[in-house]
This record gives sequence, structure tokens and C-alpha cells, in this order.
Amino acid sequence: MATRILIDHRAGGAVSNAPRPDGASNLATAHLAEHPAEPLARPTLRHPEKAHRPDNPIKRKPDWIRVKAPTHPIYHETRNLMRDNKLVTVCEEAACPNIGECWSQRHATMMIMGEICTRACSFCNITTGLPRALDADEPRRVGEAVAKLGLRHVVITSVDRDDLKDGGARHFAETIAAIRLSAPETTIEILTPDFLRKDGALEVVVAARPDVFNHNLETVPRLYPSIRPGARYFHSLRLLDRVKALDPSIFTKSGVMVGLGEARPEVLQVMDDMRSAEIDFLTIGQYLQPTVKHAAVDRFVEPAEFEDYARMARSKGFLLVSATPLTRSSYHADRDFAQLRDARNAKLQMSAA
Repeated sequence: MATRILIDHRAGGAVSNAPRPDGASNLATAHLAEHPAEPLARPTLRHPEKAHRPDNPIKRKPDWIRVKAPTHPIYHETRNLMRDNKLVTVCEEAACPNIGECWSQRHATMMIMGEICTRACSFCNITTGLPRALDADEPRRVGEAVAKLGLRHVVITSVDRDDLKDGGARHFAETIAAIRLSAPETTIEILTPDFLRKDGALEVVVAARPDVFNHNLETVPRLYPSIRPGARYFHSLRLLDRVKALDPSIFTKSGVMVGLGEARPEVLQVMDDMRSAEIDFLTIGQYLQPTVKHAAVDRFVEPAEFEDYARMARSKGFLLVSATPLTRSSYHADRDFAQLRDARNAKLQMSAA
């Protein structure tokens, strides 16, 4: 039976990721403990730009959000596969609540271009700082790992690399090409930065022809200054619209978090904006606060409200919708890709009838 691994952006260890008051992460501590001879790869604080912020107490999670600590033996097997292939996973870096379930099924979302981000979004658990130079050998290693692991579908994302002239677009393209060479039957999904002020970058990535192009809007426009200050809502929307203009055969995908203080009409407007950009696949999940220095959870959205959002999104014409408290961008991505392809084929057949 083929295993599946999804490739995104982030890293850590099989230890508690309980928030620490300084905004640092136990994952970083675990990494240093495992590799004491390595040079320090991260800032002393995981989020130095947030250190001066007042603490936002972390709310107790409701029953529908709590997950069990990972104990399945395949979880540890998957973790070892990541280490052996020197791959960084967003599952660990972003403290994803689904890591136990996904890794126990040999699913993991990986991150390329390092584990330090040039942005400082108030919701994100990725380390902020000045990244290292790109690893020119990384695309080859990723391609070989995908082939070795027998992956049917792979998801690749990255940190924001505002320090690079092309934002890392060429590195994405080279990674896609390396996977095509090593594992030509594997379908490829990418979750990219916004390539803000990186002229020509998007065209480079689209020319590499990933099967799915994902870029998350993350939240409603009103909250961008506080939640996603380095980004621009309409730029991100135009990015996805431009993908469809350049290559209509590529599926487009985007996601938002709820529980940050957005209002229902604002979420519905984001859906309309996405459909105007012909986005195929929408994901909606609950925001979970990584540390006391991150944006506070405004509320925990109940499962029934997620079901309502999913119903509304389907009525607006998305080919596929995933809306649950634990939905994340790459959650069940391999299964979702098959459904996405089937939904497009059914729509085409209906149009031809």
C-alpha cells in the first residue's frame, strides 16, 4: 500500500508544544536537544517581534476541538522518516492539532526553503527572523524522498522569503520538477506565499504546472492589519485569479480561519470574492492560539456553524468545501484531491449533456 506525505513549511519533535510565556516553543528546545552540535538555526526567541506584546491568555478548548496525544507506533515511524530524509514539516512547526491522526496514517505536510519566515503574522507559530541561504540540493532530496516513500499525492509549502528577489518561486519550480522526475505518477499540491512585489514569480511557479495551487487568504479583509500585517487581501485574491488566467487546468484552493473576531457576513463576502476569482476548493477551520503572545481566540465556533458555512459555500459553486473545527489547509489533501478531480469531471459531463 502506498504511503502519502504532504509537503508544506515548518519543524520540531515529539514533545509537548504547550505555550511558553516567552513566546518560544518546546519544539525548538527539542530540536536543539536532539542536535546539540548543530549551529543555532533560529533566533533565541521563536517570535522575537512578539516579545513586547501583552499576554493574551489561552482559552480552554471545547470538547469538539480536543485531540489525543499521539501514541500510535506509525506516528513515530513517520517522524523518523522525516528525520532520516532531513525534511521539515509544517505539522510540527505550526503545532497542528491533527499531527497524531495524520502521522499515524503516514501523512505529513512539509516545508521547503528553511524554517524561518520573514513575516510576523500574529496567528502563525513559524519562527520569525532572517532565513539562511537556500539549499540548492533540497529539490533533489524532496523528489527522491517522494519516490522512496511511494507517495500518491504530495503537498509542498514554504515560509515567506521576502529576502529573495523572486520570493522563492524558482525553488518551488525546481522542487516540482524534481518530483516529476523522481515520481512522475505523484500529484503535486503547493501552498505558496503571496509573492508580494515579486514581479514574474507567479508565472515561474505556474509554468511548473502543479496539480493544485493553494494560497490562503487566512481571514477577512478588516482583520488583515492585525492578523496578517505583511500581506494585502486583494493582492492574494488577484494571485489566485491570475493562476486561473495563466492555466485554467490547475485547481486553485484557499482557506480562512474563523474565531478571530470576524462576522458571518464578512466570511460570506470572502466566499463571494473567492468565487469571483474562480477558486475551486475552500477550507475553513478554527483558529487556535499558539502562545500567549499570539492573537487571541475571539470565540470557538461551534460545529453547527461550520456546517452552515459549508452549505453556503457549496451553494456558491465551489467544487469542494472542507469546513470543520479541525480543518487545516493540507488535512486529508490526498483524499480531497481525488474528490476535487471527480467533481470537475462530473461538472464537465453535466455541461456537455
